[in-house]
Amino acid sequence: MYYNLTKKLLLVLLSFTTVVSFAQMSISGKVTDAKTNEPLIGATVLLEGSSNTGTITDFNGDYSISVPNASASLKFSYAGYTAKSVVVGNQKTIDMALSSDLLLDEVVVVGYGSVKKKDATGAVVAVTEKDFNKGIITSADQLLQGRAAGVQISSNSGEPGGGSNIRIRGSSSFRNGSGPLIVVDGVPLGDDNALGGGSDAGFGGSAAKNPLNLINPNDIARIDVLKDASATAIYGSRGANGVIQVTTKKGESGKSILDYNYSLGISSITKKYDLFNRDEFIGALGATYDYGGNTDWQEYAFRNAITQSHNVSFGAADGKGDYRVSFSNINQEGIIRGNDMNRTSLNANASRKFLNDRLTVGTQVTLVNVKDNNVPITDGSGFEGDLLASIIKSNPSIPIDSANGLPYQVSRTQPTPRAFLYYSKDYTNTLRALGNVNATLKITNDLSFKTILGFDRSASARRTAFSKELQATLHIPDKGRVFTNDINIFNKLMENYLTYDKSFGKLDFGALLGYSYQNFNTSSARSEHAFFSLTDPQLMINNTSNAGKSVYNTSDVYDELQSYFGRVNFGYAGKYLLTASLRADGSTKFGPDNKYGYFPSAAFKWKVSEEGFLPKQVSELSLRLGYGVTGNQSIAHNLYDGRSRFSDKDINDVGDIVNGQIVNLTSENYQLKWESTRQVNLGIDFGFLDNRIFGTLEYYSKNTSDLLVPVETGDGTAFSWKNIDADVINQGVELSLNATLLRRKDLRWDIGINGAYNTNIVENYKGQINTGRINGQGLTGAFAQAIANGQPLYA
Repeated sequence: MYYNLTKKLLLVLLSFTTVVSFAQMSISGKVTDAKTNEPLIGATVLLEGSSNTGTITDFNGDYSISVPNASASLKFSYAGYTAKSVVVGNQKTIDMALSSDLLLDEVVVVGYGSVKKKDATGAVVAVTEKDFNKGIITSADQLLQGRAAGVQISSNSGEPGGGSNIRIRGSSSFRNGSGPLIVVDGVPLGDDNALGGGSDAGFGGSAAKNPLNLINPNDIARIDVLKDASATAIYGSRGANGVIQVTTKKGESGKSILDYNYSLGISSITKKYDLFNRDEFIGALGATYDYGGNTDWQEYAFRNAITQSHNVSFGAADGKGDYRVSFSNINQEGIIRGNDMNRTSLNANASRKFLNDRLTVGTQVTLVNVKDNNVPITDGSGFEGDLLASIIKSNPSIPIDSANGLPYQVSRTQPTPRAFLYYSKDYTNTLRALGNVNATLKITNDLSFKTILGFDRSASARRTAFSKELQATLHIPDKGRVFTNDINIFNKLMENYLTYDKSFGKLDFGALLGYSYQNFNTSSARSEHAFFSLTDPQLMINNTSNAGKSVYNTSDVYDELQSYFGRVNFGYAGKYLLTASLRADGSTKFGPDNKYGYFPSAAFKWKVSEEGFLPKQVSELSLRLGYGVTGNQSIAHNLYDGRSRFSDKDINDVGDIVNGQIVNLTSENYQLKWESTRQVNLGIDFGFLDNRIFGTLEYYSKNTSDLLVPVETGDGTAFSWKNIDADVINQGVELSLNATLLRRKDLRWDIGINGAYNTNIVENYKGQINTGRINGQGLTGAFAQAIANGQPLYA
């Protein structure tokens, strides 16, 4: 159920739109669709060169505006249509027909710039606001899910803010990050997870929350996905798994808008398990297992969860700049009681022009505070199970509470859902600030210089406690336990680059030359406390000094990435397009022998439809061929010089602190080098009937080699990162189809379909790596998956 007040509020605001008059001339007219002649409602009519004179068309497409003199110029614009400008002259009536800005006229965001989709030489997908998934959207990746061929997004869990896996054209790495690089308003995010995972107290650990959950989906204007190496190589060592570029909203030209929307959603479990009721359970196992109660544990633990979202924004723009400020709050309950997420965010975007419009200064800042209340559902519980297992297996004759009002408990191997929830506490608080300040100087009409200073700052604290009163097979029976996990990240970015664009007759030339420096600083502190006399989980968290035993583990890592990059574009007669790029990345994660990696790419596009020999029904036909090399450096920090990494301290069942000795877990490898991915892409863009039917067919083949893998050394207590002789091959086909079936004054019907097929296989590998550890009785050392030659990854 959704209650969206945006449209009604916008119409009210339209009625208050003010036309600023400078006297003399009054101009009126109608704005229509050039093909259908239907009126365009809400089209913008702006006096060029003015910061506050403008209006919008009414429900009939009519407008009226006052201009100072006959030399004034009016600009007509409408979302999805090509803007037009006209000099007033002696005209008193100016009717304007705008042409639809169809798919190929859209702009796609690429690395360090943007191009029209019809001029893009690489495999790039643009998903704009009108294409986003609708409904209650709590994370940015949900906007994109199912909207781009070859992009697979899956959730790790159904809990609010749960983690997700994003794969573009398959998985390529053995042990390292296979997720794409995420760039928000020009600032690449770091590889480290800003959120801490749950610690194992005997029920298994849990994964960290979704980092994309820290971006308010209502602030996102568009998401561009760069898939092939010719598009991603400009990001070098971080583009091997694709790039997702997120662009946040800015103020809209010609009008000030106050927008508010409210959403309400209700979630419930799709289908409950068909389990024994009390009588069936006792009938099957006998009266020995009758504890006198009659409890439906699914009914107790599951609930109808409510999600509420409030979003308010205010923004405007004129010929000199724009601004937009938004505030949002979302409170999402999980379908298991006690599980919820509350996120509050503030986003501000602004830009302004100076020096006769030659200098543009802008800034973007996002502040987010997220509070997660977690429940003990884990990724690797043993045979005793976690909360979810206890919901399914608990004896229905066990009462919810004892006579004293506390949870009724039977034995250590049968913790009930009520006991789990009452005697545990787990929450995460995260504060994140992400933003940049940028300036663009137009040196000449063809040459410009841009500098950007960006930052990503986050502080996350997770607290988990299990009371000694919980009758379950904990690691330390009857003693209770508290875990703390604090993560602080401060990443900084500085980029400077020149762009040059010039036409020489039929030849169009563009060039990009730049320098980038980014540093990554991650510090963490983890502690474990046991043997509490306190029994309340929250009091235990607040009073860790009450613990009989405590251990602490800290880390502080710092990495740097220095890059030089360049790109050239050639276009001839609007038919033949060539793009080539090169990036050199230097990383502190590698030794002096291989500190720098070099990542080239090239792509060619032939716009066959511009040759003139195709039938008029074929409005677009283009062929693309691209090749590029990208890299991967998603490994642990500072390994090349053999710096010590110490094993975690732990507390065993009798209270001894074990594994606390100083142990060097790594050994140096000066020959360690970049993991690299070579990719070939062949694409066909086609359109019919003035692109009312438009599609893209892609074939790709990518080969990842020099794979980075941690290999055990000596007695198994230490390891070293090495490049192993193996290849991971991903090959596939992608198809996207879009059609405008109906376009009328009051009704528009568009349909989009996409699909992808990918094969993944490991080749030239002589060893085998077991993975996918299984937990449970008799399963120590057992694995469910293996990486082996001739098999897909994680077969």
